[in-house]
Amino acid sequence: MRKITLMDCRKIATAFYSAFAKGDADKMITYYDDPIEFEDPVFGKLKGNQAKMMWKMLLDRSKGNLEIIFNVIETTDNTAIVKWEARYAFSKTGRKIHNKITAHLTVEEGKIIKHIDKFNLWKWSQQAFGFKGFLIGWTPFFKAKLQHQTRDLLNKYIHSNIEKH
Repeated sequence: MRKITLMDCRKIATAFYSAFAKGDADKMITYYDDPIEFEDPVFGKLKGNQAKMMWKMLLDRSKGNLEIIFNVIETTDNTAIVKWEARYAFSKTGRKIHNKITAHLTVEEGKIIKHIDKFNLWKWSQQAFGFKGFLIGWTPFFKAKLQHQTRDLLNKYIHSNIEKH
């Protein structure tokens, strides 16, 4: 196994988020290892193709209505911590979102093998759903229902893209 240097890890994280900021999901997923493990509060845990297709779906659904800024704040031999922000209109409600996320990336042999995004789901839910999000956005019920809905959307997206090819 080739050891990744601090600079390699920083370059990989920077390249991944630069592609994201440009709306290039195909380029983003070239930095993911095939058995990638992804996790965030909205989708929960995704692996492999599901994680890769999530980015394609999100960027397809954003229709250019997405602004990404990021800063790689720390790297080690095989990890990078990235602070990033997304601004967009939530497709379900049309409400404006400004989400602040901390990403923890683990890199092996030049590929991201694990990607964990952390953010305050309650704050996000308030932006996305207004008063309803304020009332229930902090509950395990809300999180479970949201993850179920987003995975359902993702599975439909994957299925529809398989049929196209």
